[in-house]
Amino acid sequence: MAGPINSDTFRVERSIVIDAPAQAIFPQIDDFRAWADWSPYEKMDANLAKTYSGPASGKGAAYAWVGRKAGSGRMEIVRSDAPSKIVIQLDFSKPMTAHNTAEFTLEPQGGGTKVTWAMHGPNTLMSKVMGLFFTMDKLVGPQFDEGLASLKRLAEQKAGAVST
Repeated sequence: MAGPINSDTFRVERSIVIDAPAQAIFPQIDDFRAWADWSPYEKMDANLAKTYSGPASGKGAAYAWVGRKAGSGRMEIVRSDAPSKIVIQLDFSKPMTAHNTAEFTLEPQGGGTKVTWAMHGPNTLMSKVMGLFFTMDKLVGPQFDEGLASLKRLAEQKAGAVST
């Protein structure tokens, strides 16, 4: 039987078109300190403890967090190809251990930029069991939608464009 329960990997992906050039959007993703302005995960936990290491942005920049609601983990940019792609190694340690990859792809579209936020990784035994009750897409997808909508508002405001 094919399907998410038997799959060895998962992938969640969302996209939005932002009325701003990729050069105006890219720095908001490439610098973890800028995520406080748009990431839904930053709003999950008012008392989120954050630690930054490595360079301020780009390859090697890292961000670790510990929070009651957000759990704990670490992200590190492993690829930064301005202004079109950022790849992040994402390691969760609580509430459960997971090692995933997040990717942001920025592609010109019309007068703006199509931004795609994706996350993929191995489907562990625990996630397969949880998949009986919900999918990663239903769990994470709405947060990606929320984050992309916030990124759109922020980037369009910074670029001086009118949000639609």
